[in-house]
Amino acid sequence: MLHLRLITPAGTTDDVVRLIEKTVGTTHLAVLPGAARNPAGDVVMCDVAREAGDELIDRLKDLGIDESGAITVENIDLSLSKHADQAEEDAPGEGADAVIWEQLVDATHEESTLSVTYLAFMVIATMIAACGVVLDNAILIVGAMAVGPDFGPVAGVCTSLVRRAPRLALRSVVALLVGFAVSMLVTVGFSYFMDAVHLFSDAGLKGDNRPNTSFIYNPDWFSFVVAVLAGIAGTLSLTSAKSGALVGVAISVTTVPAAANAAVAFSYSEYKQAWGSTEQLLLNLLGIVLAGTLTLVIQKILWRRARRSAP
Repeated sequence: MLHLRLITPAGTTDDVVRLIEKTVGTTHLAVLPGAARNPAGDVVMCDVAREAGDELIDRLKDLGIDESGAITVENIDLSLSKHADQAEEDAPGEGADAVIWEQLVDATHEESTLSVTYLAFMVIATMIAACGVVLDNAILIVGAMAVGPDFGPVAGVCTSLVRRAPRLALRSVVALLVGFAVSMLVTVGFSYFMDAVHLFSDAGLKGDNRPNTSFIYNPDWFSFVVAVLAGIAGTLSLTSAKSGALVGVAISVTTVPAAANAAVAFSYSEYKQAWGSTEQLLLNLLGIVLAGTLTLVIQKILWRRARRSAP
């Protein structure tokens, strides 16, 4: 379930309470008159089944509560209440299938922000992948995939296309482009340094010496299929709040390792291999964006039909 904490101007509190009371799937309604100080107003709290949360939030926004007051939403990990059980039973659909669009936009907005931390993770992941490429070590490649934060901006692009949010799209694209550009440039310098101290060598890039990682610079249809499946799984994990699945998504696509391989190959003038790695990177990003966007569109359509068919 979700917990809603609202700050409402005194003149709109009655309308908000009536809205909550007539929304199927709500319970634990509490009103604290005059309790809010900044902004001034009443505090209204309630719990709502996840499958009814998006509709209630939309109607509260229609009342202007997000502008004149505040709407705060929290996930409830445990609620021992027969009233809560009944509310979830009454609400149409299944909570695991529900999409809280405002929550999704907020999450992808945060994950797609170009920050020092984001760039640090991108650079570290790419350098780890560079070591895996030269050593032909699949464990390092998997580790780099898990560390890389690039799925956040990709999910932001998918969400922005469905929600028609140009600012989120711009933020996400900038984070992707700058993130990969910076991490690849740093990794080129890292490769030169590792070569200077005799830890990297161009012998490690030869195809005969790389049975475990040669797939990184040889994109094929399997690369695209895996990217599509990963895009679907990653999007579902975001919309259903099952974030643990994101780890599986992270280690199923080769975006960061492809960027690392391109950087290392470029530093040794292996331009054919660098281009193959770049194709792998672009192919994976395209597959994830297409699949993620389509998944959100289908979820939106199915959930809208579920609402209409509900009694």
